[in-house]
Amino acid sequence: MNQPTRRDRLKPAELIVLSAILSGFVGLVVLMVSREFLLAGIFFGVAFIVVLVVMAMLSLSIKPNDREQHEIDGDEPQQGPLGH
Repeated sequence: MNQPTRRDRLKPAELIVLSAILSGFVGLVVLMVSREFLLAGIFFGVAFIVVLVVMAMLSLSIKPNDREQHEIDGDEPQQGPLGH
């Protein structure tokens, strides 16, 4: 079995970092509006979980292309006319 590429290994980290950035924005907006740290922290946590779950569900809904499907099935990937 082939080793996962660096991009495949970093995909979960990308989702977590993007979720943290988006939820940080939500927490910052709530902090600027309400001036309450506890409320901003609660909104940050809720937004982090919601964004993470939504992005994970969206990534699961993407249908793999032909090359990825062959990798999932364990077949050799099809070579193009130039060998790529």
